[in-house]
Amino acid sequence: MSSNRRSSWPLRTRLIAIFAGLLVLTSAIVGVLTTVALERFLADRLDTQLSDILVRTKKNEGNAPSKQGGQGGQGCVPTGDSIEGAPPHGPNFLTAPGIPDQTVGALIRNGNVVADIVVAAHGYPERLPANQAEPLASVPANSKPSTLDIPGLGEYRVAATKLSNGDTVVAGLPLDGVNETIWRLAGVVTLVSVIGIGAAALLGTIVVRRTLRPLDRVAATATRVSELELDRGTVALSERVPEAYTDPKTEVGKVGSALNRLLEHVAAALAARQASETRVRHFVADASHELRTPLAAIRGYAELTRRSKDQVPPDVAHAISRVESESARMTTLVEDLLLLARLDEGRPLADGAVDLSRLIVDVISDAQIAGPHHRWSLDLPADPVSVTGDDARLHQVFANLLANARTHTPQGTTVSVALSLEGTNAVVTIADNGPGIPPELQPEIFERFTRGDSSRSRAAGSTGLGLAIVSAVVAAHHGTVSVDSRPGRTVFTVRLPSQDEHRNLS
Repeated sequence: MSSNRRSSWPLRTRLIAIFAGLLVLTSAIVGVLTTVALERFLADRLDTQLSDILVRTKKNEGNAPSKQGGQGGQGCVPTGDSIEGAPPHGPNFLTAPGIPDQTVGALIRNGNVVADIVVAAHGYPERLPANQAEPLASVPANSKPSTLDIPGLGEYRVAATKLSNGDTVVAGLPLDGVNETIWRLAGVVTLVSVIGIGAAALLGTIVVRRTLRPLDRVAATATRVSELELDRGTVALSERVPEAYTDPKTEVGKVGSALNRLLEHVAAALAARQASETRVRHFVADASHELRTPLAAIRGYAELTRRSKDQVPPDVAHAISRVESESARMTTLVEDLLLLARLDEGRPLADGAVDLSRLIVDVISDAQIAGPHHRWSLDLPADPVSVTGDDARLHQVFANLLANARTHTPQGTTVSVALSLEGTNAVVTIADNGPGIPPELQPEIFERFTRGDSSRSRAAGSTGLGLAIVSAVVAAHHGTVSVDSRPGRTVFTVRLPSQDEHRNLS
């Protein structure tokens, strides 16, 4: 597993995994060391027994079989049957009390096995087959135990020593008991380790969860703050980490205390930002309100002068007409700024039933008159679609969107308007096949005073407030507006809640 995937694990998961890993490693080390130590201990005990056997054998050399292969003295072990060509006895140590089953003894003379016996179950001696006896002849006569695999019998610890007459006595004790004990110990250790690791992991999970619970509370506070809309409007940043989790003596307390200090600084900054925005809004609203009267006077005097019976020079008449047109444009700009200021202040709009189907028909009819060189299409559902809101402001929204399509696309462009119902939302899409909006402009297209680049014609002029008004009015109706644009296709999508949904949101 890659380190990137491990780093994405939750902290409690990593702690539990590390804890369990350390337990597994510790249990494995303890189990291996215990098994190896026991195996070494049991092997040493067998080696001690072998040494004792060889010592006793050398002390009782007089009872060993004769070099002529006849019957030895006292202590010879009869085999119970006679095999032609082989002595009917083995080394006398096999008659000692306590000799375990499967003990092997052999007498080696001139490199050949002349007497061999294995003590079978219940102490009954048996001759070894030739293939089992032959490996015994290769045991070095240095009295040092070694491990030998005897075919059909398994592993043995064997040792050999020289007698005074030149013969070699080989003794062997089986390792079956040692191996069985080791495997049983390994099984017990494994079982106990698995149970212990499982119990420790469960207990560790509970402990880690309880230990990290204060950190969860701190994270929950941070999550709630992250879900607040801090970019606009009045923000009451009252979320704080509980006092119980802000003790600077603990690690979690340090994090909680630091987060609280950060939230206090953010709250102060947001309050300062809100105060500044409020002052700007008040200034814009007051300035817009105050500018309406002189602009109206300018337009009035210009119209009066133009309608006067006295003849004026052509250049003066042109200047007066320009004053009139620019004052009208300035009046529109002031009205737009005043509307945005009021929407920013959260002033309520009219709240009535609006027949969206009829409104769309009226807006596109006006657009056809204003843009005769564009192709216009309309797609309406069979049943009327109604929403709750301000009829005049919604009319302004769609008029601005159609004016935007008309103004920023060349003649001959097709503009399609479609109205549909999607769940509890009325959806209006306005699409054109014009040159599109540059990708770098799309994220801020609904910001104030945002203008398209030179690739989108501005022959009719633009204040840069039309789409900002669209966004503000739609948001005031609890709706959303979005744009998706590429060369050859631009789509503005307006979603407004239905009448029932609007009541739930209000």
